[in-house]
Amino acid sequence: MALRKHKQYDWKDSNLALFGSDTERQVKKESAQTEPAWKNAGQKIGIQIWRIVNFKVTHWPKEDYGKFFDGDSYIILNTYKEEDTEQLLYDVHFWIGKFSSQDEYGTAAYKTVELDTLLDDVPVQHREVQGHESELFRSYFKSITIMKGGADSGFRHVKPTEYKPRLLHFHGDRKGVMVQEIPRNKSLLDNTDVYILDLGLKLIQWNGTGANKEEKMKALMYLKELQGERGGKCTTETLDEDPVEDQDEFYGALDEERPSVDEEEKGAQDMVKELYRLSDASGKMTMALEKKGSDVTKKALDSKDVFILDTKDSVFVWIGSKTTVNERRNAMTYAHNYLMKTDHALVPICCVSETMKNKWFDTAIAA
Repeated sequence: MALRKHKQYDWKDSNLALFGSDTERQVKKESAQTEPAWKNAGQKIGIQIWRIVNFKVTHWPKEDYGKFFDGDSYIILNTYKEEDTEQLLYDVHFWIGKFSSQDEYGTAAYKTVELDTLLDDVPVQHREVQGHESELFRSYFKSITIMKGGADSGFRHVKPTEYKPRLLHFHGDRKGVMVQEIPRNKSLLDNTDVYILDLGLKLIQWNGTGANKEEKMKALMYLKELQGERGGKCTTETLDEDPVEDQDEFYGALDEERPSVDEEEKGAQDMVKELYRLSDASGKMTMALEKKGSDVTKKALDSKDVFILDTKDSVFVWIGSKTTVNERRNAMTYAHNYLMKTDHALVPICCVSETMKNKWFDTAIAA
């Protein structure tokens, strides 16, 4: 598998410059209608996924839904209906891979706004970051698989005999199992999880002594899927952890150097909710702390402005029905850039309109 040489992006220095706040870059419905990728978007119930490749929106194969490259950014549209109504409703997410460039996720963000415009501002917009996906996003897939590489990588049309060995890590519980390609290094093995060593013509499942049944079952299903994709021509083997048998073919293939440790976000130091008001009433755009802790309630919301609710494990952007165009257009940008200055920069962002009911927001804020 070919890998692009991307460094992990420094989120603390990032912004959404392409997120369309300047007048000349404002997304118009007319331009959205000329985007070939949006043909039939949101016309029927279900999931649709696009990947950003060289600033362009490209269709992601349905058979690969739930699989993402860590060097890319994607747009995911969920079309659905509420009970007793025929109106189509939408959630549109842009997903940012750990090694996606600023240009790629900026394009994904910009195009998400364009798709929202095409669908008459009905969609609820979301920002998702690899490893920090929202519960709603995870609910779309039986599992999420993260592959190394990006737009110039491939994992479907490779001959088994030409396949570069890879190690897949299965970690999760009843709520869902995450699948991620990791370096083939023995020191990275966790005996509470499950792994599959993919050698092309042979697939080996390694079950840690403390792995749960969900991880083992998901790995077994994934192994069968891989075997099916290759016409059943590859053999499979399942082995339980045995540190004594380190001469086994499985251990013998774990020869990559241990990667340098990236500084991982540990999450917010406190879980006190904060509510910020975004307003241009003074003639310039300002963002100020409005309420904190138990004072954060729906009574603090004002239809004339945009509010950013930080629960410390997610951020909601509440858009009042009487806000200015400038406030609405800058809402996601301000939320994103606000998070970059915090100790929990990668949590999900969800934009909620005052006129639209959203159970996730209603759960996050007191009446």
